[in-house]
Amino acid sequence: MARVLFINGGSEGHINPTIGVVQELISRGEEVVYFCIEAFRERIEETGATVRTFDDQKFIKAFVSGGRNYLLERINGLLHTADIVVPSVLEQIEGEHFDYIIHDSMFGCGRLLAQILKLPAINSCTSFAQTKDSFDDMMEPFFKNILTEIVKPINDTFQSLTEKVSEKYNVEIQSPYEVFCNPAPLTIVYTTREFQPDGEAFDPTYKFVGPSISSRLTQKDFDFTEIQGKKPIYISLGTVFNHAIDFYKLCFEALGNTDHAIVMSIGNKTQASDLGEIPDNFIVKNYVPQTDILQYAKLFITHGGMNSTHEGLYYGVPLIVIPQSADQPVIAEQVANIGAGIKLQMQSLTANQLREAVDHVLSLSSFKKAVANISESFRKSGGYHQAVDEIFKFRSQYHI
Repeated sequence: MARVLFINGGSEGHINPTIGVVQELISRGEEVVYFCIEAFRERIEETGATVRTFDDQKFIKAFVSGGRNYLLERINGLLHTADIVVPSVLEQIEGEHFDYIIHDSMFGCGRLLAQILKLPAINSCTSFAQTKDSFDDMMEPFFKNILTEIVKPINDTFQSLTEKVSEKYNVEIQSPYEVFCNPAPLTIVYTTREFQPDGEAFDPTYKFVGPSISSRLTQKDFDFTEIQGKKPIYISLGTVFNHAIDFYKLCFEALGNTDHAIVMSIGNKTQASDLGEIPDNFIVKNYVPQTDILQYAKLFITHGGMNSTHEGLYYGVPLIVIPQSADQPVIAEQVANIGAGIKLQMQSLTANQLREAVDHVLSLSSFKKAVANISESFRKSGGYHQAVDEIFKFRSQYHI
């Protein structure tokens, strides 16, 4: 048995793929101490891991203090979080022994803690992976096309922050890539090379294990008899960018009183009463058991978060992707590229457009065929079982 230090941030998209991994590690005899925010304590404790937390409000305040307009500002924000996360983790594990560390790819402090603790490190990548070259290509327009008077102070801040953090914690930070992507000797990527953009560009230290789909908390108040035999359309904008009353009403206009059964999840920022009269063919809930609903669905209208996209494709459901933020536009492009769905723009979306898109995707067998192919590749890739196989191979290389 080895002791594992697991470091993660505070969002569904980064937590959920690790649930099955932690359960599997523990079932194979590992002891896992998992750092996250308080909101996810119960979910992680159900895996059998020991949960410790850091202050999410202080973390968010530090992160946003870097600025939000440019990627390098967000990287500066991650560097600001070092003084929140690192002392908290070190204090809470003082005197304890760990054999290796698994850290989230975009959390910012994972690579720092691996260096400080001198532990073999594994990178848990819940988004598309990036090589140093692809990251530098993404950053290049900022340095080439943005005015120098904007770029220089942001870059100067990055240089001063890296110097300060490096000196304070005795770590090396060579580039923004290291802060944003947390490279490690092993990277577990929760997708397949087929779905990963430029999948062949990644060396063997990147293990594409496919979606890590495990059981979630069951939703007690959803009556599945309402959708049995109906093959519903499922609509959800995820857990972050879901305060979208106008969009939900647009869905009513586009699909209300049609022959389609619709299940729509609206999150906790909106109440059903905010939406006015709900068409008879709609079931509207704040939350639904997504992976269960998708096993009934014929179409998924989604924001295109990595978790939701993976889950839809895994269960063989074509997608209409309406990206909101972050990496969702890139994910939407990949869905369209493989023929598993189409991409729409929220800003210009009309009820007619949405209705026509639904008819288009449901009427063409090519979408269903493409989804079946990617679903098969996902299922063959191994998911969290394969992830833990790779972690144990890594362990043996380090004689743990």
